Amino acid sequence: MTAITLNDGTTIPQFGFGTWQIPDEDARPRVAEALEAGYRHIDTAQMYGNENGVGQAIAESGIARDELYVTTKLNNNNHAPDRAIASIDDSLNRLGLDYVDLFLIHWPLPTIDIDFVDTWHAMEEIRGTGKARSIGVSNFTAEDLRRIVDAGSVVPVVNQIEVHPYFAQNELRALDAQLGVATEAWSPLAQGQVFDDPKLLAIAERVGRPVSQVVLAWHLQRGDIVFPKASSAARIRENFQAQDLRLDEADIAAIDTLDEGRRIGPDPATFDWVPNDEV
Repeated sequence: MTAITLNDGTTIPQFGFGTWQIPDEDARPRVAEALEAGYRHIDTAQMYGNENGVGQAIAESGIARDELYVTTKLNNNNHAPDRAIASIDDSLNRLGLDYVDLFLIHWPLPTIDIDFVDTWHAMEEIRGTGKARSIGVSNFTAEDLRRIVDAGSVVPVVNQIEVHPYFAQNELRALDAQLGVATEAWSPLAQGQVFDDPKLLAIAERVGRPVSQVVLAWHLQRGDIVFPKASSAARIRENFQAQDLRLDEADIAAIDTLDEGRRIGPDPATFDWVPNDEV
């Protein structure tokens, strides 16, 4: 499995397993299947409500802690610095871990009263305690990212953003690279919209692989960190096999033409949902 070295000297497996929209009761069997298939990078979040299930699967796997990479993310109602600092303990208790490898601000929430720069300073404190080995951001725009880098003492190791063939985010990915921030791609398969695309189907037929593997290979060759979600053991294994597929330059170029700047998820510049309206 390819690993990417982050700006703080730690490494992250480029291919992982995502748990968005997996209920807590289903997270344990799905994560267990992923670990059995060979995944060693698990992505969860406080907002997902499934850290307990993820932690149970990790505990029962028998895999040494230093062989796993675990990410969780700050819930939108925990942006106040004191709540952010307290929330990492809650996450660790649910996960059954002494530390997470990566802790992210999940959304910048530019419309709320709390400045995410203050939240970032709390994240820096958390990193200093060792409860999170690395810290980063998610869904940060170019402007947001520059503010964090200019105001903080620690540069985010990653920016986890929506990226897929229809929303390639080339400009933001370039800024990430310029600042030494790795790009993680959420919804790498465009929430399933890639499966019926004629161009992708043609490439898949020619290389003899599923469309999912073709798109994930495109991400990997671009340097994106990916963590596709899957709801069955067969699909979990199928996605994992994308790592041994190498697309030629013509295939990469053909997929690049699909970019139309079309989001599937919320726009970070306006997204302001907070659980129970508490920040």
